[in-house]
Amino acid sequence: MQKYNIHTVQKDETLKSIASLYGLDKDALKLFHNNHCAVKDMILINLNGQKELFIPRTAVADKNILVKFGRGNSLVFQPENSVRRYSVVITIEKGENKSELKYETSVRWLKTEKRHHFFEIDRTSNVYLNEEEVNEIADLLAYRTSKILYPLHISTDEQGKFEAVENAEVFIKRWPAIKEELYKEFEGQTVDEYCGKIEKVISQPEAIDLYLKNDYFIRTLFFGIYQSFGKEYRTEMTATFPVVDNAIEPRYKFTLQTDPLKGETGLITVEGSGKLYEERDVDDFIRRSPFSLIIEDEPVMNEEGTFRLISYLKEETSLPESLYLECSIMLQEEKKISVSVSGIDKN
Repeated sequence: MQKYNIHTVQKDETLKSIASLYGLDKDALKLFHNNHCAVKDMILINLNGQKELFIPRTAVADKNILVKFGRGNSLVFQPENSVRRYSVVITIEKGENKSELKYETSVRWLKTEKRHHFFEIDRTSNVYLNEEEVNEIADLLAYRTSKILYPLHISTDEQGKFEAVENAEVFIKRWPAIKEELYKEFEGQTVDEYCGKIEKVISQPEAIDLYLKNDYFIRTLFFGIYQSFGKEYRTEMTATFPVVDNAIEPRYKFTLQTDPLKGETGLITVEGSGKLYEERDVDDFIRRSPFSLIIEDEPVMNEEGTFRLISYLKEETSLPESLYLECSIMLQEEKKISVSVSGIDKN
């Protein structure tokens, strides 16, 4: 992201007048400019023919475009009273094969308690696979049985990162009615086996948590971007994402950064990019091993995967206006998950 702004020097302007325009000390402005300009454009005492000055990114005449950070240049997650509707597009690519899932959902803040935030998530549309309403029996069963989850209550930590499902006990109560609907519409061994798997999952709270831990929308929206960005407006992070089915998710190392100025549309930008950062190699992931089978004091890290995230916030403390996350990993062929979340609230 841009680290500085450029001031075009006008006739009769002085170093002092320019510094005053932006609320800066003239010596501080001179030092900043000299640290960023070419040697020939350095200021020795006063301006001497310089046509442009490098000035701090936050030195602006209109203070309304500055992001209001908390301590340590942090974005503080305070989603109280927020209600959002989102359009969700999840794309799964394996080599040349590509599938796209679309639906709409709502997210409503419920409460904040002991530095944890609680939300209700509900599906508000049908699910479309590759632009068509799902109609294959496996897809239909997955869609129909997912109704036991909604409305879904989840919790996040104070940085907006998903933690746990909070209303798992109601899934068992919802199941009989949904099961009855399934048997009115379907019959046969496939339905029997599917219902058996669902009953096994909902009877074990830890299995429900594991099941929803792989929900790409929840993991993207509640990724935990409300961080302290420090004086350089960036922070180094490691995080995991369920790009593959593994008991221990692949880990990524990336830089998360934000711009201290709001964009032309008044939105705050948060961006992240990086690579896979794993002791497990490609074969380990193909075998679904939860750990590396080779133990070394200084292992060569597997970086055969990429991570990218970009989020736009309307307010410093709110849920994202829109969000895009892309994660890949190399197996026998590359697998990539991309999640696009766009606000569709009515004005």
